[in-house]
Amino acid sequence: MSARIEYFFTLVSPYAYLGHAALMALAVRHGATVVPRPVKMVEVFRAAGGVPLGQRAAARQRYRFIELQRARAERALPLNLQPKFFPVDGSLADRCACALIAQGHDVSEFMLSAFRTLWVEEGNLADVATLSALLARHGFDAGATLAQADAEAAQALYEQNTQAAIAFDLPGLPGYVLQGEPFWGQDRLDALDAALRSGRTPYRAL
Repeated sequence: MSARIEYFFTLVSPYAYLGHAALMALAVRHGATVVPRPVKMVEVFRAAGGVPLGQRAAARQRYRFIELQRARAERALPLNLQPKFFPVDGSLADRCACALIAQGHDVSEFMLSAFRTLWVEEGNLADVATLSALLARHGFDAGATLAQADAEAAQALYEQNTQAAIAFDLPGLPGYVLQGEPFWGQDRLDALDAALRSGRTPYRAL
């Protein structure tokens, strides 16, 4: 049976964007299945004792720019450090992904386009017209998906995913979970790769 990687993210995370293609390539190499799980970022941070970006100490906010530049260079991907529409409420975009996932759609390419919209193309992921164009570009019914994003099923899935991320003790996003073992951050993809290669027993907290 193929390995199953649970992928916890929000579509407004720069680190989820920077690790997205690498995760998908890793899954292909190992014949693993990726299970995308959009979550409420602020709730995940809060549960682990973190705070939203704007409330962090100035030193941590400055250091974040250094980390982003390193990761951008390592992944050889374009990324605006201060995009026009950030911070932004990503909940509608995330719930659109939830609605598509609930219907069994592959959302990997939609996710990549959403990431690029915010972090490369200066687009607004909270804007309905922007989301409609994104959905249509990938062959989805924009009107129906946006309606489903506000429906109870998508909202319930969003909450379930969030509680699952919290239960796995993920301190932030993106988070990847293999056989119950959490890997926090796109810079832990090498560790995830090694775990898949070795087939070792998952590590557990004490």
